[in-house]
Amino acid sequence: MARLRQETDPDEAGLDRGALERLDAHFAREVDAGRLPGFLVAVARGGRVAHLTAYGRRDVAAGLPVEADTLFRIYSMTKPVTAVAALMLVEEGRLSLDDPVARHLPAFAEPRVYVSGEAPDVTTRPAAGPVLVRHLMTHTAGLTFAFYHAHPVDALYRAAGLESSVRPGADLAETVDLYASLPLQFEPGTQWNYSVASNVLGRLVEVVSGRPLDVFCAERIFGPLGMPDAGFEVTDEQADRLAELYGEQDGGGIAPVPGLPLRGRPRFLSGSGGLVASAYDVHRFSELLRRRGELDGVRLLAPDTVDLMTRNHLPGGADLRAFGSRPAHDEPGNDGVGFGLGVSVVTDPARTQAPSGLGTYGWSGVATTTFWVDPGRDLTVQFLTQVRPRSSHTVFRDLKRLVHEALTDRPAPGPRRPGGAGGGPGAPVWSAGR
Repeated sequence: MARLRQETDPDEAGLDRGALERLDAHFAREVDAGRLPGFLVAVARGGRVAHLTAYGRRDVAAGLPVEADTLFRIYSMTKPVTAVAALMLVEEGRLSLDDPVARHLPAFAEPRVYVSGEAPDVTTRPAAGPVLVRHLMTHTAGLTFAFYHAHPVDALYRAAGLESSVRPGADLAETVDLYASLPLQFEPGTQWNYSVASNVLGRLVEVVSGRPLDVFCAERIFGPLGMPDAGFEVTDEQADRLAELYGEQDGGGIAPVPGLPLRGRPRFLSGSGGLVASAYDVHRFSELLRRRGELDGVRLLAPDTVDLMTRNHLPGGADLRAFGSRPAHDEPGNDGVGFGLGVSVVTDPARTQAPSGLGTYGWSGVATTTFWVDPGRDLTVQFLTQVRPRSSHTVFRDLKRLVHEALTDRPAPGPRRPGGAGGGPGAPVWSAGR
């Protein structure tokens, strides 16, 4: 067990104490109003935590407080971890971003693309090209989620028992084969659609490495980085520190809801959303990325690999709204934000809904958890709670605004850097394939 601790004075880190107090007070009001059970927020500059607040309850009924060592289901914040695992295999020459997925997962050998019709009677045709590993990492493979209710292929996922992305009782291998049997929404590489792709990527890690996803992550990422509580299950010793999961209710307020089956090793190891972690673990992982692949003498990725991971890979520098599969992603919050390899990337700060530095990257989870790294300001931020919202909320937007207000040395927006956040893939080291 390890606890995140404040390591430096806010003033020394270029943070305004009064603004940080307003940040804490804002989210404390959300707790006091019954909209959040509790929260933990941490802000670090140069790798040193300059602000750390835990407020409210990790278990409301039991009266247990959120503490620095509380464990949270981080759901989709698992995706960047899975991306790092895959990139480690790329660096080892065992995988290439330009590999057809079918080279390692034969079920994807003959992908078909939706043409017309409504489920279950749809017309499909053979895909013009293969699904590539890079398509999985950028969510441009044509895969989807069952819960969108926006496209006939979404309905096919529901009919296949994939409402929660996994057929009940199935493991990762069985689930990925099921994805492969369903049509793609669009030609690989032609649109962005947030999807089950990271589960497929997790299965690729298993097949290429010869290790189960949880074992690979424990041995190659969590152990070396010193992330003692991160994993796909919660032990008996950890159980008392796990926060209760809540959901927003129709009439307002929150109530406990079922969460990940974390007691005992899960049959389905989700590379999309299966992890639990503490704030200390999230900070260590964020620091690995901020330091471009190295932390405390342990290097997991080369600096160029992290640079590649954290720049926009959508064609022509497009953002998620312009390149997104409509109507699911035609949202103002997607303006000015592109996508790298497992993380979102700010490409145009002037168009984002909340203040963000150029090149800021990170991702969030469905239980209202988030992290981001702002390289230009040497800033990392995380916010952890456990509430599954019923609709869009303003927590992340408010958090970004309040953190921005706390930066006493925030620079004016600058020009887009050449070949930076707006650039695409193609570094020579990756074009050679294997």
